[in-house]
Amino acid sequence: MKLSEPEFITIGIILAPWGNKGNLKVEVLTDFPERFASCSEIYIRRQPMIIDGTEWYKGKAIIKLNTINSIEEAQKLKGQTVEIHHSQLKPLAEGQYYHFQLIGLEVWTTQGELLGNITEILTSASNDNYIVSGDSGETIIPAIEDVVKSIDIDKRLLVIEAINGLLSLNQKSS
Repeated sequence: MKLSEPEFITIGIILAPWGNKGNLKVEVLTDFPERFASCSEIYIRRQPMIIDGTEWYKGKAIIKLNTINSIEEAQKLKGQTVEIHHSQLKPLAEGQYYHFQLIGLEVWTTQGELLGNITEILTSASNDNYIVSGDSGETIIPAIEDVVKSIDIDKRLLVIEAINGLLSLNQKSS
């Protein structure tokens, strides 16, 4: 684990209790929903817990934890994040990155202009979009091959090709 990487990574948020036996309804925030499979280890309030069972309902995970057995106990966890430890991260293919690795990267153009730092990543069906905050406000940069030319996680650097109109059309005032 590198110093810039978090020890725990959020994979979900507990929305509410589900039923009266301590089940929890979870908004899943990971591309790996299998992390919610039975016998998986997760962390809530940085405490390890084991998932005893999982069902899916309208895109939400309904999980039963080994230590939560009543609606009263489940209610206390409403709004808490569901996390995994950094050591549980799955390796990604070359050229793929976890969002937390990209947040904070300096963004430069191939012409040597500093645009700012990635502050947020918006996910859409076709591609991610990086929100870059700098001296001239916020700029939306599409994470597509024609635009993103290089990413260097170790140097905390992303280089883009500012294709015609990209910077002027996608800039919004802060």
